Amino acid sequence: MTKRTHPPYRADHVGSFLRPKELLDARERHKKGEIPKAELRRVEDQAIREVVRFQEDLGLDAVTDGEFRRTYFHIDFLEQLDGVETRAGMASHFHTATGNVDFAPPVMHVVGKVRHAKPIMVEDFTFLKSVTKRVPKLTIPSPTMLHFRGGRGAISREAYPDIEEFFEDIAACYRDEIRALAAAGCTYLQLDDTNLAYLCDPKMREGARSRGDDPDELPHRYARLINAAIKDRPKGMTICTHLCRGNFKSAWVAEGSYEPVAEVLFNELEVDGYFLEYDDPRSGDFSPLRFVPRDKTVVLGLVTTKVGELESKDTLKRRIDEAARFAPLEQLCLSPQCGFSSTVHGNDIAREAQATKLKLIVEIAKEVWGTTA
Repeated sequence: MTKRTHPPYRADHVGSFLRPKELLDARERHKKGEIPKAELRRVEDQAIREVVRFQEDLGLDAVTDGEFRRTYFHIDFLEQLDGVETRAGMASHFHTATGNVDFAPPVMHVVGKVRHAKPIMVEDFTFLKSVTKRVPKLTIPSPTMLHFRGGRGAISREAYPDIEEFFEDIAACYRDEIRALAAAGCTYLQLDDTNLAYLCDPKMREGARSRGDDPDELPHRYARLINAAIKDRPKGMTICTHLCRGNFKSAWVAEGSYEPVAEVLFNELEVDGYFLEYDDPRSGDFSPLRFVPRDKTVVLGLVTTKVGELESKDTLKRRIDEAARFAPLEQLCLSPQCGFSSTVHGNDIAREAQATKLKLIVEIAKEVWGTTA
């Protein structure tokens, strides 16, 4: 099969990796005031160099910085926008095969006009680009992340009596950031979005309804928001979105087939590709892929990052064949279902398992498509 000349790649990954102990220790020392920010950044730089080499040695065509400078995949970015502040959140029930895990991440509130006062990820991206000859991939939260969790109640009515003005402002912030990233040489950008996946879950849909939102309309509203956010991206920049049902210490929040959002997801959202969770029955079957148009790519997240047990190669190949009944094989790729560490806490998985799972993905890509790219 023809080698892809642009991402996403046949063997790809979502982005985050387990933080090494040296980095976790440095973060804790910085938090206590024992080392300055410059020393923490030096430790981060070295850890990123090592995780980049790790990805390159595995044969991956795109590499990330492992999200090593972040505590949360979304908050570290969004709280740098003017008008956004974080407050203590209520515990959410994340689920595992053995029971619930309570997690109370900060909740973002919009307290004033949302403005992009400065580039947020340019310095981090520039460093990543400087330490690899592969394609540097940057992951940032989807703009929907500033709306869904708190809804209208977390957005100042004084600042935004008209909610549409809020959506216009957040889209403008993203256009500014994407413009700055493009100038720095970014050609592969991923928007991490839990909300379109949450809207596949009946309980989450009911929760949105109780906040005054229409769960059938929200996917359309979010597609318009994302499209407005990325509309000025330059030719040559690939933008994908990753849909996640929650990923904290190997636990999840939501479940449900992509069917409720599939038509909007694949035909209204103007991204180039989709990283979809398909590692267990929580995500339903592959039939929603029938809506994928010919010019888009789906990365099948068949390999789980939640447990260390290695998947069967034959089983994964059969599942790729099943997916190819609904979308052509040449439009499919393979990846883990999520990152290994969406928050600094990391999943309950051995560090070595990251390598074995990614090696498996690389091997299967070569056997199914004849290439990792």
